[in-house]
Amino acid sequence: MLDTLTISTQQHDAMIDITSKVKQYVQTTGVKEGQVIIYCPHTTAGITINENADPDVVTDVLRRLDEQYPWHHKLDRHAEGNTAAHLKAITTGSSATVLIHKGELVLGIWQGIYLCEFDGPRARKVVIKVIAD
Repeated sequence: MLDTLTISTQQHDAMIDITSKVKQYVQTTGVKEGQVIIYCPHTTAGITINENADPDVVTDVLRRLDEQYPWHHKLDRHAEGNTAAHLKAITTGSSATVLIHKGELVLGIWQGIYLCEFDGPRARKVVIKVIAD
């Protein structure tokens, strides 16, 4: 069971909460026990799980990533000029796995699944694979 979401990002750097889209897909599969893999097939975007209750967390995370990986660095050689986006994607990673129990995602009370955009705006793909026990 595999599905692909297309998400149009609106900003250069953003964390888009896709938890509800993943939940919806899991419910359509009818899988009660298993796992879901959420994968981003892009080199300048990532997937992460983090707090989705306080929007200041996203603001702070994006700011701190910018501090660690400034967009312009005099020693960067990559012709596209988006080395910072590649580094941020490496930091967040390209996938996350979430357990499914009784048909629901096993997430902490404050956790959400995010597509992390680091070189937008763009149309991004997110691949979701459900594996039943």
